[in-house]
Amino acid sequence: MEPGKTAPNFSLQDQSGQTHSLSDYKGKFLVIYFYPRDNTPGCTKESCAFRDHISEFTDLNCSILGVSADSATSHEKFIAKFSLNFPLLVDEEKEMLQAYGAWGEKNNYGKKYMGIIRSTVIIAPDGNILKHWETVRGAEDHPIKVLEALKELQA
Repeated sequence: MEPGKTAPNFSLQDQSGQTHSLSDYKGKFLVIYFYPRDNTPGCTKESCAFRDHISEFTDLNCSILGVSADSATSHEKFIAKFSLNFPLLVDEEKEMLQAYGAWGEKNNYGKKYMGIIRSTVIIAPDGNILKHWETVRGAEDHPIKVLEALKELQA
């Protein structure tokens, strides 16, 4: 997931059953954020912050995709409950999560387990990685940092 490298391809369905692939976003910037679970406090704050700033991302020729291992039904409810205005991809097999380094060992109060690592990547219109946050701290403020980084990358 190094800047300058080609982003891993993916083909996943969103909450409505529509398939999304990396090639669908050629010619646009793309922010993909990986989050642990629908309807949890940190994930909700992060998703709502992306929602609240969607027009600023759109103005920068950028699309947003959220990805977790939750089901399409869970994503549908999450989107409806919080009026999210971008697709959430279903990765129940964890293939994309693994390809993007978002699946790995986590440590919670000394207990180690495998899970989704909150992370984000910005992909250029040519499909190359521009920036990768391997681990996101402060989910609520993170979308603002992504927006600032995108502006800097386009300057």
